[in-house]
Amino acid sequence: WLVKTEPESFSIQDLARQPKQTTHWHGVRNYQARNTLRDDMKLGDQVLFYHSNAEPPCVVGIAEVVREGYGDFTAWDQNSDYYDPKSTAENPRWFMVDLKLVRIFAKPLALETLRPIAALQEMELLRKGSRLSVQPVRKKEFDAIVKLAGN
Repeated sequence: WLVKTEPESFSIQDLARQPKQTTHWHGVRNYQARNTLRDDMKLGDQVLFYHSNAEPPCVVGIAEVVREGYGDFTAWDQNSDYYDPKSTAENPRWFMVDLKLVRIFAKPLALETLRPIAALQEMELLRKGSRLSVQPVRKKEFDAIVKLAGN
């Protein structure tokens, strides 16, 4: 998997400072990404952490799913930016997972560094117009990125 975040909102360094280096991956308001969080991400799955809207946009590390999909409680909080009056605890519309930091890459992998890599040619992240904040990553793509990251 790959999750996108804007580093000024929540960076991998912010994740490193969280208690137990774990956070709720909340606030996703796209149905396709929601379905991935709810149905597909499983305990122990590895997740690439991507800083979007950064200079340069880059993969910066790895997290792990430590709690499978459950109702996103920020949707029930009227004071939250992610409030949705149609979502309730009894019938959640939005879901989240909990992620724990595995490691921060010694050197971020910029998007332009990834584009020429043969094993990544079909990666969702590199597809023109791809905007999903939660994306699938094939094993060969994940392995290629980890190899590039070294350490």
